[in-house]
Amino acid sequence: MSGLFMGAVIILAVIIMIVAISKYKQHPFVVMILVSIFVGLVCGMPADKVIATVKSGFGGILSSIGIVIVAGTIIGTILEKTGAALVMANTILGVVGKARSVLTMSLTGYVTGIPVFCDSGFVILSPIARALADRSRTSLAVMGTALSSGLYATHCLVPPTPGPIAMAGTLNADLGMVIGVGLVTSIPATLAGLLYAKKVAVRYDIPANPEFTVEELMDKYGKLPSVCHSFSPIILPILLIALKSVADFPSHPLGVGALKTFASFIGDPVIALLIGIFLAMTLIPASEGENKFEWMSQGVLNSASILVITGAGGAFGAILKSLPLADALSSTLLSLSIGVFLPFIISALLKTAMGASTVAMIVTSAMVAPMMPSLGFETEMGKALVIMAIGAGSMCVSHANDSYFWVVSQFSDMTTNVAYKCQTGVTFVEGIVTVAFVYLMSLIFC
Repeated sequence: MSGLFMGAVIILAVIIMIVAISKYKQHPFVVMILVSIFVGLVCGMPADKVIATVKSGFGGILSSIGIVIVAGTIIGTILEKTGAALVMANTILGVVGKARSVLTMSLTGYVTGIPVFCDSGFVILSPIARALADRSRTSLAVMGTALSSGLYATHCLVPPTPGPIAMAGTLNADLGMVIGVGLVTSIPATLAGLLYAKKVAVRYDIPANPEFTVEELMDKYGKLPSVCHSFSPIILPILLIALKSVADFPSHPLGVGALKTFASFIGDPVIALLIGIFLAMTLIPASEGENKFEWMSQGVLNSASILVITGAGGAFGAILKSLPLADALSSTLLSLSIGVFLPFIISALLKTAMGASTVAMIVTSAMVAPMMPSLGFETEMGKALVIMAIGAGSMCVSHANDSYFWVVSQFSDMTTNVAYKCQTGVTFVEGIVTVAFVYLMSLIFC
């Protein structure tokens, strides 16, 4: 079977997914499972092998990252409920100063977007943005755009958010390497968002009309956790995962004995995130102890949709990996010589069409996985850069079919027209700046 035919089938499958999810509002889980079966059968796989591959692909991806996704979502939920996210925002404000409140919002988004979904993170922090906009006499459009872009940068590029974790699992990439590269790559993305907020969003004057001042917000939450306590459920797991990556380096910097074994165990993403959960649980005040089970249950429920979408993406990826697609298209891909721009373009098209960044990341990584040798990104750094390119594409662009678009516009008092100019515009700029940075890194490291 020719590569051209298989390519046409996959393009048709993607079109079916886009139309079914975007136009007919079908759930991505059902659509991707059915499309996976469709691709396998049309490309000549035996029916029993198609079913077996779908099931093994679904279970395989969840066996590696399912616990991590649930744990990360629980941590984020507790940070929301206990006011720890507010502590992080106030801490950054204290470091950068009130006069640099727009920068404060960008940095707050950058940090908070690591463990917390950008949608919920924006809802949590929007009262702070509104209060700071009032204090500094800045348009709420500027504050909202700065916060949105900061959250978006790390949400799309840095684990433990589900999209980057799913991509790392699909591409069999080192999670510590992905975290490190993601933290660096999200810096220019955040700075691009900050500059856009100051130069473009500033043209739209939206009064703050704060419901509470910063002091009133503090009173509303009561006694907040300490700074170190608030940051610990985020920082410690990241450090432990990074430690495992160091321990697993071929040069064996921690030796090959008990120390390496301990570092590899405690730095496994599952163990690290479980430790993060216990740290997050200590944030819950005694007066809210009876709500502990409810809050954790909410985190589990919030992760359910991501889990099934991730599993369906794994099923789709397993079907693609079972096809001789990479061999058939190898010469064509190499002749194109577009490197990291190929996964970026695929992801950007899916994101713009379907609206969900996480779905775009999961589907694109599944499509790209069998092509990695042809693309020439088989090293750990190469895999990380491909993940960054897909993440960059998943930013382009947030518009009316994206729930985040409406969260940002509604909580920032933006009209739809202004939201297109602020939210859609800034996500496009972030994606372009990010892929340009990734391309430069690929020239140096690959």
